[in-house]
Amino acid sequence: MTPTFTDRTPKQFKFSGEKSHPIVVNFQGGTVTSDAGLSLIAEIDRKLEITSKFAQCFQDYRQPNRVDHSIESLIKQRIYGLVMGYEDLNDHEELRQDPMFALAVLKTMGIEDEPTILAGKSTLNRLEHCPEDVEQGADSRYHKIGHCPSEIESLFVKIFLESHAKEPRQIILDLDVTDDLVHGSQEQVFFNTYYGGYCYAPLYIFCGKHLLAAKLRPSNVDPAFGALSELQRVIKQIRQQWKNVEILVRGDSAYSRDDIMTWCESQPGLDYVFGLAQNSRLIGMTTTIQSRASLEFEQKLSTAVSFLETVFKPDEQLPRLACDLIDNSIWYKSLDYQTRESWSRSRRVVCKVEYGAKGTNIRFVVTTLATNKVPPSQLYKQKYCQRGEMENRFKEQQLELFSDRTSTHTFPGNQLRLWFSSLAYVLMNALRQKCLTKTELQNATVGTIRTKLLKLGALITVNTRCILIAITSSCPYKNIFATAHRRLRMLTNTA
Repeated sequence: MTPTFTDRTPKQFKFSGEKSHPIVVNFQGGTVTSDAGLSLIAEIDRKLEITSKFAQCFQDYRQPNRVDHSIESLIKQRIYGLVMGYEDLNDHEELRQDPMFALAVLKTMGIEDEPTILAGKSTLNRLEHCPEDVEQGADSRYHKIGHCPSEIESLFVKIFLESHAKEPRQIILDLDVTDDLVHGSQEQVFFNTYYGGYCYAPLYIFCGKHLLAAKLRPSNVDPAFGALSELQRVIKQIRQQWKNVEILVRGDSAYSRDDIMTWCESQPGLDYVFGLAQNSRLIGMTTTIQSRASLEFEQKLSTAVSFLETVFKPDEQLPRLACDLIDNSIWYKSLDYQTRESWSRSRRVVCKVEYGAKGTNIRFVVTTLATNKVPPSQLYKQKYCQRGEMENRFKEQQLELFSDRTSTHTFPGNQLRLWFSSLAYVLMNALRQKCLTKTELQNATVGTIRTKLLKLGALITVNTRCILIAITSSCPYKNIFATAHRRLRMLTNTA
């Protein structure tokens, strides 16, 4: 005989407080959610059809009469979970009865006490499951849900193109690689001495804050491995819709390879600016400009020391104090340079020489942009250095949308997880771009947007007329929420 269990949870809990106002806590507050802001995400997703288009990249070989959760519903639940900060599939074992997620994935909610049941961790795992050496298809026993990698890759570029009302005059594509540390025996994981651990090395392509490519790679390959093929794929798709846009490709010294630069030079309307590793020949070509920077700094230092000697008693510490009062001397110069073997032609190289109290710091970049079009200082400061903003995109991806959650055994499974995180970023960035411009959150990270605008406490009431989500009246960002809602209503469906 199966024993019956009764709920032994106390009805209420008392805490010490003011003598006239005792504090009493209970679990009788009704249907409450901490994710009321998910309504904004679900609405912009419905308008732009981001997860719907993503679902079209999957194939469902399950028997229809045995399916409770469609591919689109599973994808929405997984992506929305990442957006709201639930990184693990195990989280969905509790979220499957969450009323806010049920509303977001368009599950019908009744007025009875029985909750709507969403997919649990086991069902969602079948979405991400990419077993080794198992064919996908109707005859497969273990892999009933498949996906098309090429369609997923092209979707990110398609969403980027659709985010613009008209063809821009110029766009800048940023290439970069980051580390994705792992702690298991995943496929194609190797120790990387540069990052100091076992990891993957995913390749990203961004255009501003728009994500165009997220390619998972093993960490034992050349830093530029796959960069040219990804560039060719992305730019080809862009050119099919935008014939005349000027494209600038930007990256660090890992991409100053002859095959990448030669291909860029063969494409009309396509320029590049890449970092360039220094060598003895390049350093030798900057001797004159190093002397000028040194002389200028010493003159500024002498002037500053002379001024301090009029105020303070002459001392050996005055030159050190004077160094803190003056800026380093920075000089720029264009060079005509070709390697002895690896480059097929001579190219424009811009050097930056910075001289200060700590010595000389010399940096180089190589570019197709002509000197009469972009002077050396402008090229380095305005064209090249701005690529550092891409580091913030990596932080959003890894720290706030869990792109480093690549803990499945198979490499294709981890690539799919990376795409889920990337799509969550695309959805959050769409909210930022479409609804939060000219608000205090217009440049906020996705983590800040989640904390301030999406993780909102609310009481959910369901009746025959409507579903009411009553957010706390003390919400400090209600005006931004109202602005986002007003702009959402102005959006038209992409279909």
